[in-house]
Amino acid sequence: MLAGLPMTKTLDERLNQILPLITSDAFLCGSGSGGELAFYVFDYPPQDELSVREHVTFLKHQIPMVKPSLRLAHVDLFSMVIEHLQERRLLDRALEMQKSKGDAAMLSKIVAPLSSERVAEVFVQKAKPKDHDAVLLTGVGSVWPLVRIHSLLSALHPLMGRTPLIAFYPGRYDGQYLRLFGKLKQNNYYRAFKLVP
Repeated sequence: MLAGLPMTKTLDERLNQILPLITSDAFLCGSGSGGELAFYVFDYPPQDELSVREHVTFLKHQIPMVKPSLRLAHVDLFSMVIEHLQERRLLDRALEMQKSKGDAAMLSKIVAPLSSERVAEVFVQKAKPKDHDAVLLTGVGSVWPLVRIHSLLSALHPLMGRTPLIAFYPGRYDGQYLRLFGKLKQNNYYRAFKLVP
């Protein structure tokens, strides 16, 4: 290591910090420092998606053993969007339109049911934040560009109450910008905290 440069934590070291952090009483109080919304982003290199998915599964099994009273919800955004489109009988029609007329025509067909506000409402129906102490959000990269995470998080602000939301994000978050896959620059978003630096 060069003198004066901080050592970067490995993904495993960062993942191992999640369980003690989100089961702590300080984390579960439901708000960030200064009373802000309790939204957190765990960013990671997109090539480590499978490792992060495995760790989320590990967390879901370990949390009840570490803190049995913690009521945890998990929403896979991709699965939720697919179910939402199926329930509205739009998925098959959208896929047929994509085959016959291309991506732009397909996107125009599903833009309204996948607006950030509508997806936020569906998310809250599924996550039930009032009935849970924390909510894990995965599947962010899989649903892009149909749903953009910065817009979804903004739409969730008035709906989540004081329940902490942890978004697992395949990209980079520097406290101001979300860069999906580490490359795509999205609108700035500064109302979330980095879960683990």
